[in-house]
Parts: sequence; structure tokens; C-alpha cells
Amino acid sequence: MATEDRLATLRPGTADPEGMQPDAAAAELADLAAAIAFHDARYHGEDSPVVSDADYDSLVARNRELEAAFPDLVRADSPSLRVGAPAAAGFGKVRHSRQMLSLNNGFSDEDIADFVTRVRRFLSLAEDDPLALTAEPKIDGLSLSLRYEDGRLVQAATRGDGTEGEDVTANVRTVEAVPGRLAGSPPTILEVRGELYMDRGDFLALNAAQEADGAKIFANPRNAAAGSLRQKDPAVTASRRLRFFAYSLGEVSAPLADTHMDSLAALGAMGFSINPLSKRCGDVAGLLEIYADIGTRRADLTYDIDGVVYKVDRHDYQDRLGQVARAPRWALAHKFPAEQAETVLNAIDIQVGRTGALTPVARLAPVTVGGVVVSNATLHNEDEIRRKDIRVGDHVVIQRAGDVIPQVVRVLTDRRPAGSAEFVFPDSCPECGAPAARPEGEAIRRCTNSLDCPAQRLEWLKHFVSRDAFDIEGLGSRQIDQFVGLGWVSRPSDIFRLAARRDELAELDGYGELSVGNLLAAIEARRNIGFERFIFALGIRQVGQATARLLALHFTTPQAMLAALRPDADLEATKADLVAIDQVGESMAADLIGFFASDGNRAAVEDLLAELDIIPPERPSDDSPVSGRTVVFTGTLSGMSRAEAKARAESLGAKVSGSVSAKTDFLVAGADAGSKARKAAELGVTVLDEESWLALIGG
Repeated sequence: MATEDRLATLRPGTADPEGMQPDAAAAELADLAAAIAFHDARYHGEDSPVVSDADYDSLVARNRELEAAFPDLVRADSPSLRVGAPAAAGFGKVRHSRQMLSLNNGFSDEDIADFVTRVRRFLSLAEDDPLALTAEPKIDGLSLSLRYEDGRLVQAATRGDGTEGEDVTANVRTVEAVPGRLAGSPPTILEVRGELYMDRGDFLALNAAQEADGAKIFANPRNAAAGSLRQKDPAVTASRRLRFFAYSLGEVSAPLADTHMDSLAALGAMGFSINPLSKRCGDVAGLLEIYADIGTRRADLTYDIDGVVYKVDRHDYQDRLGQVARAPRWALAHKFPAEQAETVLNAIDIQVGRTGALTPVARLAPVTVGGVVVSNATLHNEDEIRRKDIRVGDHVVIQRAGDVIPQVVRVLTDRRPAGSAEFVFPDSCPECGAPAARPEGEAIRRCTNSLDCPAQRLEWLKHFVSRDAFDIEGLGSRQIDQFVGLGWVSRPSDIFRLAARRDELAELDGYGELSVGNLLAAIEARRNIGFERFIFALGIRQVGQATARLLALHFTTPQAMLAALRPDADLEATKADLVAIDQVGESMAADLIGFFASDGNRAAVEDLLAELDIIPPERPSDDSPVSGRTVVFTGTLSGMSRAEAKARAESLGAKVSGSVSAKTDFLVAGADAGSKARKAAELGVTVLDEESWLALIGG
């Protein structure tokens, strides 16, 4: 099965985290990280999501649930540390002056109450201290950042991966709803962020025109807005009626106001559309009342929304709260529930992924839910099938919202056909016949044949050329399928030797001299690759983009990494060295050691390195006295909460650890410091009181 299909159909596990073994939780977190990264790329980078918002949110919620239960297993490539997807090819790239963040989601009243409680705790607010909050509809569109200098629009960019987006200035200038020049007296530099969208009526009219012309039909208004913006010809964008709601600020040379709501009012006076349903309130009850009111209006709105966004109103509070990697602490999206429908489960297929995981996929009788026909759903693993007692022929309830592959919510056992039998999960790989083992404590059964399994090898190669890995233009899953089938590619290094097959390539259907030349040029361009991308492309289990970055910074060169992880090295010392890397745990270290212990893997890596020039990672800037230093906090701090102190340290480039070791640079000891302070003294670690710490970092 293709990697895309496996990730598209992955669904969250259902085992109670409290009863799970750490290895099982780590394995599920690895699968969740891969699946969510795949969906981020489809949604943000390609505007072609394959799951509903509800399905996506369920993956994120399960990831959050497992991370809460197993904090030591939080992955460096955790979805909670990532935003969006890389900027798409075809447009210039823009590096955001301030990161464009995503939002964490809430689904229940309890989630909203917890959000407000966390904010109050972080800010050390008493119960009777006022806390103003805002609520506004969450527009289902495309995030944009608009930069104005001296009141004139000079740049427009998509969110991309949050750090770097696409330069869509020329096309945005044609959007009537985006002011080219601002009214009043705006700051010299003003970066306005908001949502580009298309009204439902305009969407229907566009699709009717597209159908009449035999052109592409868009799945929903969001896809239509994104597709209209990403036109090579700005005139096409101009011909489509796009709209824009401003909802926040990026870089500004002077503040507009002290609060979010007052800033929105100022933007409205400058000529931006501000959502009229946005309101300010003072407590959880007020937020939930607005959520219910907007929910009742949802069907009558002219544009699509998928929830309500809550924000802390005061900007100084927002600054103090900061962010957790991909999302601000001061905002939360309260999502609307998903739609459901009933259908029949016709078959259960077993598909094999890159790491050998056997994933069961339900083949459904096609059913229309919310205007979209769906026919597939993941069953996640054999425990999920057993827990829900899912059988072929069952009538099932599926859940979706948007353009989706659904999840199976429950079985209608009272409609079960006579003679149905329990599904028996295979104990051998359906692709190569090798034993499929399920280690004790894990939920996933895996083929034991590693890269000798043709399915795993194929998926490994597809991962290697994927967007976040080598990202070779013109070389995707379809081409890998073709080249593997022809026997031209069996390991990554073979890709860089395709130039020797130029004449054979030109004879393939769909190829000509120009396309072959473009493909080979794209391959040549990737001979120079960043070390972190190289590591991620190897497809090591549990090693995502963020982990790859940490490993690249730690080892600096591939040769150093290979030497440190050689098979004859001291296993315990190697594992200890890996675990000492920030955010690398025991399970991930074991997977790294296991990968490089394989003679076949090492040979493939060394063969690949002979074809490449690896670019060393950029080191973090040393512009603060604690950049790159390891800091531990202990005891009670008086001037700020522990969470705020940690966030401040990390923003200055420090690594914050929970335990003291010989590698600790500073222990910040508040009141009632205990064993950590004693251990720091024993190890000769510099101990700072709160006042000294603030003096060190500049207050």
C-alpha cells in the first residue's frame, strides 16, 4: 500500500493510556506524528485534504492525550511542535518576520474551562482578577499575511509551514477585499493577518462555470479560494470573487491598541473587513454562550466556518503567555462536531507501511455525507477491530466533516447479517509472507522482513522523495512505483544514477526530452541537501523533522553520526549519549541504534552519501547569555509561574531540562528548592536565585 493511503486512513487508537505500556504508546505516537504531518502537507501545502477536520482533530486529540499520559515520550517531531506544511513550489518564498502559528483545538465545555484555567495559572492570576477574552468565528479559508509599509501593501504571503510561506503578492493585489492602501495613519510597518475565503454563493457560481468549461470542479469553498489564489496568471485570481477577514497582527512598528478587540476596531477603520460576530466577554460561560449562538447561525452564514476561536484580549498578557512551538498559549479553537451517516462495510484490507505496520482499512459502500461521497476508513489496528467487534457485512456509522475519508464510529449490531464471522487479523505479511510480529505491549503488528519486504522498501523510497525529505520536483509516488517496477531503483542512491538512463526515460509514456531534462536537473539540484533533511529522509522509525534537526545539530556530519552509531560501539554508552539529546527518549534511541545496526541500512546510507554533498546545519544564534545552555528550574518562583519562566528561557535559546546532571549549566532555585539544589551543588553546577536569573537574561 502506498504511504499516502496508509497515512490517509490512519485513525487514533482507543486503548486507555493509563493501561498502556510505554513502548505501545511510543509506537502509536510515531504513527500519529507521521499521519498528522501527511495531512498538514495535504491541507496547507497542496489544498487537497483527504480527511475531514473532525478526523484530523481526532488524531491531534489522541496525540495530546498520549503526550499528557506519557510526557517523557513527547517526540521532537510531535504535531504539537509543528505548523502547516512547507511552501509550495511555483511561487517565491517569504520568511515571516514573526512565525504564523496554528491553533490548539478544544471540543468540549471542559476543554474550554481547562484553557481558561491554564491561562490564569500561567499568569498567576487570582480567581477574582479580571481576564477579558474574545470569541470570533473560525473561518474555513486560507491564512494570509499582508505587509504594509507607509500604508501601502508591499507583500502578501501564505502561512506555509509557519516560518516560510509563498509570495502571492501579485495575485493578492487583484483581490478587491484586500486594501492596496490603508486609510488613516497606520504605523510605518504593519503586518495584518487574516483569512482569505470564498462565499458559498460565489463558490457555486464558480463551479458551475468550471463545469461548463470542462475545467476542475472544486470540492469546497476553501479549496476554491486556495486554488484561485495560487494561479500563475493573476488575472484568473482577479476574475474570482475572493474575500478577506482580518483577525490578528504580525510585525508592527507601533502598537495599534492595548487589546485584541481594540486592534480589530483600528484595522476596521483602516479599511479591513472585521467579522461582525466577534465579541468580548469575561468568563467561560460567556465564551460558551457565544459558541452556541454562532453555532445556531452557522447554516445561515454566507461563508463556511468550522468553529469559534477564543483569545486572551490583552496584548501584554498574550506576550507573556507566548507560544508552545506551533500554537499560542493565549488562543484556542473550539471546533464544531462532525457529521455522521450509515453505510455497509464490504471488506477489510490489510496494507503494509514503511515501518512494516499492518494497517486494516475498511472498504465501505459509497455513501454521501454532507455532499461528499466517501468509501474508505481506517480501522487502525486489530485491537480496534476487536474492541468494536467490526465484521465484514456490518452496518456501521461513519463520521466526517468536509472532503473526507471517514472513521467508523460504531457498529449497528442489531442489523448484523446472520452467519457473520469475527475478523481474523493475519499473522504474516500479505505482501511478502514473512511473519508479522506484535511485540508485547504494542498495538501494532509489523512485518519482520524490514527492507527485504518489497512493500516496505517501496514505501521507504516514497518517503525519501516526499515533500519534507528530498522533495525532488517531478519525482513522486507514481514515478517511484514505475521506476521500482522497471528495476531501475531499489535504494535511494539509484535515484542519483538515473541520468545514465536518459534515453530509456525518454521512451516512457508521458516523458519527452524536456520532461526528462527537467527531472534529471531536479535530481542534480538535490545532490546538495541539508543534513537534517538527509536524516529525515532515511525514514528511521520515530525520527521526524524536529528530531532530525536535533540529531543534525548534535552530530554535525553524517560521518560523525555513522561513527557514533556503529554496530560495535558500547550499546549502553551510545544509548546514554542519544538520550542526553534534548527530546530524545529511550524508545527513539533504540530505534536509531537498531537502524544503523543493520548492515543493509548502513550500506544504503554509505552508498547514498557517495552521491551527495551534505550541508551542515545552521547553529542557533548566540545572541543571549543562555543560548545553547541547559537550564533547570526548581522551587517556587515569586515573579512568574514556572511555566512562564521555562517559556522565557526557551525563547532565549536555552534548553530547559527537568533533571540536574553534569551537563546542566544553570539551576534556577526558587523558594523551597530541595534535592535538585543539593545535586547541583555536588556536581558544581552554577546555582542562581530568581533575582540573579532575571539579571542574567535581562529581566
